[in-house]
Amino acid sequence: MSIKVAKADSPKRMKDFLDLPARIYSGCAQYVPDFRSDIRRLFNPRYNAGLEFSSIQPFVAYKDGEPVGRIVGVVNRKANKTWNRQVVRFSMIEFIDDQEVSSALLDTVAHWGRQQGMDTLQGPMGITDFDKEGMLVEDFELMGSMTAYYNLPYYPKHLEQLGFVKEVDWLQVRINIPQEVPARFRRVAQYARETVGLKVEKKTAKDVLQGGYGQKIFDLLNEAYAPIFGFSALSPRQAEEFLKKYVPLMDMQLIPMIENSEGELVGIAVTLPSLAHALQQSGGRLWPFGWWPLLRSMKFSHEDSTEMLLVAVRPDYQGLGVNALFFDDLIPIYNRCGYTWAETGPQLEDNIKELSQWKPLNPQYVKRRRCFVKSIKD
Repeated sequence: MSIKVAKADSPKRMKDFLDLPARIYSGCAQYVPDFRSDIRRLFNPRYNAGLEFSSIQPFVAYKDGEPVGRIVGVVNRKANKTWNRQVVRFSMIEFIDDQEVSSALLDTVAHWGRQQGMDTLQGPMGITDFDKEGMLVEDFELMGSMTAYYNLPYYPKHLEQLGFVKEVDWLQVRINIPQEVPARFRRVAQYARETVGLKVEKKTAKDVLQGGYGQKIFDLLNEAYAPIFGFSALSPRQAEEFLKKYVPLMDMQLIPMIENSEGELVGIAVTLPSLAHALQQSGGRLWPFGWWPLLRSMKFSHEDSTEMLLVAVRPDYQGLGVNALFFDDLIPIYNRCGYTWAETGPQLEDNIKELSQWKPLNPQYVKRRRCFVKSIKD
């Protein structure tokens, strides 16, 4: 039977695009859905400032008239210029265990990319480094999260069979929260305060959204993440969109910001209560009742875990105790909130400096995920 891949350019096809994961992951205890409203906004220039410098196209695959796969093609012109490449990215790929389906989806994005002059297919990658990226290749039995893809074990096998190879891998770090701040962190934090002149600040949502501090945060992120694989600087409008989207969800006590003696922002750690179970209960929908489990998780009865979304340190302050200040501040708060364990977002496996900071906490390195790549030159 032939596979038909069509652009998700009608309400019916977009509904098929949105509904497909629920079919594929039916009965899967580890899968955590996205907000459907967030996916819709991804394709709308009104809500996605990344479309000012990116092209994006969702596709749906059909077999006998039934949706059996989906994929998004992305050409980020800013990232391609930054890294001097001609890459088309694929994102949000889902498919049944049928090689014809996965092949048709990836061939479609490859063709779409070649039409725009691209010579390499890479993914899963989104428009920005803050989008979900990487395909899970290990630890499929572990619970997924709000900030990273979960996929079934056959997914990477399909890509390997289609000639895709590893470009980079990410790991996530899982730690049990200690009852006390480890002595090493206490000593280094004291050095950072007394010798380097650093201090921990906590801002309110109003400070970030209305007081101009939000742009300081994204200026820091752009500087700290510039060398990281695939990164392209976020525009002021993108920064504003991220802030409006995420700050209302955040408990600001879980976001330590590090300033130097001149009041400059030199580090930030962003953590959230885990919303994985709440998202599962909501099915990715806020209405009519999906808001309740999310509100309950955030405000009334916290999960026992927290997600460490990101850590950023200004390059000239790396190695001067900023990370120790984060731990010194957050570990007591985690204990007061009743969190027993924490998990980071994906971190590049070759970022030894980043991964080594966790050693005093006896970390587990879990959920290896991979960016695959393949030449698509004619």
